Amino acid sequence: MEIPVVKLPDIQADKPQIPINLTRVGVTNVKKLVQIKRRDKRPVILICTFDIFVDLPSHLKGANLSRNFEAVDEVLQKAVNMPVYEIEQLCSDVAQSLLTRHEYATRAEVILKSEYVVKRESPATKMECQEVVEIFAEAIAMREDVTQMAVKKLIGAEVVGMTACPCAQEIMRDNARKELENIGVDEQHIAEFLHRVPMATHNQRGRGIISIEVEGDVYVSLEHIIEIIEGSMSSSVFELLKRSDEAMVVQTAHNNPKFVEDCVRTMAKNVVKAFGHLPNEAIVTIKQINEESIHRHNAFAERVAKIGDLRLEISQDA
Repeated sequence: MEIPVVKLPDIQADKPQIPINLTRVGVTNVKKLVQIKRRDKRPVILICTFDIFVDLPSHLKGANLSRNFEAVDEVLQKAVNMPVYEIEQLCSDVAQSLLTRHEYATRAEVILKSEYVVKRESPATKMECQEVVEIFAEAIAMREDVTQMAVKKLIGAEVVGMTACPCAQEIMRDNARKELENIGVDEQHIAEFLHRVPMATHNQRGRGIISIEVEGDVYVSLEHIIEIIEGSMSSSVFELLKRSDEAMVVQTAHNNPKFVEDCVRTMAKNVVKAFGHLPNEAIVTIKQINEESIHRHNAFAERVAKIGDLRLEISQDA
């Protein structure tokens, strides 16, 4: 006895009641294990969260969202046999696969987020510790014609550090000078003391963010991005600190006070220095968010620019 075949209607292909184009249709919070290979190092296993979208023309009621999962799984399966070195390239491959599967779409977007563990040493005792940073990548594929696609890729990181406020520190320095004068310390010794001992100030937990967007096969080092963010604040922070380490972190931060604006400008200068190979059209986004300790609000600064414009500004200032 033959089992009858029931043909179900393709509801997604129906015409919608309100025929307008939709910019993004897709799925979010898709979790996948991704193995990233590293040259001369052990591979890294990441638990990645994907957001996956295509555009939808006005004549279709819905997108076939199962194709989004198929595109991710297809690319990841290929990665088992071929090395994946860049998470932004992985996003690019998925985005292009989406356009291949969604023949009606002209634009596909893939966003990846994950945590990434870096090894560090405590500043004084040199104990090995692990620090977690947030990393992210994006890719947008645009259909130019039947056979050609244009792809933009973005890679970035968010790193936590600490900053010390220069303004409050100057107030405390002035207070210390007056107290030393009141107890009879001469000007030469006051100047020497203030030079040797950094004054108290309020601190912030800072979050530095850098992303770089490129086209084609341009390589952007994620490790360099992380190092630039770490070095932009008053001090790095560490998960594990002994007393001597703690003293060094506090001393370092108070010897290097920075406003939120200083952090962004420091990152911009070091991005230009570290990424000399990037084309002038590469887009750099730099953000700093400082969580204030004596206010309820946060401090924020940002610069978005082509790296060619940053190069010009920094060269003029040199």
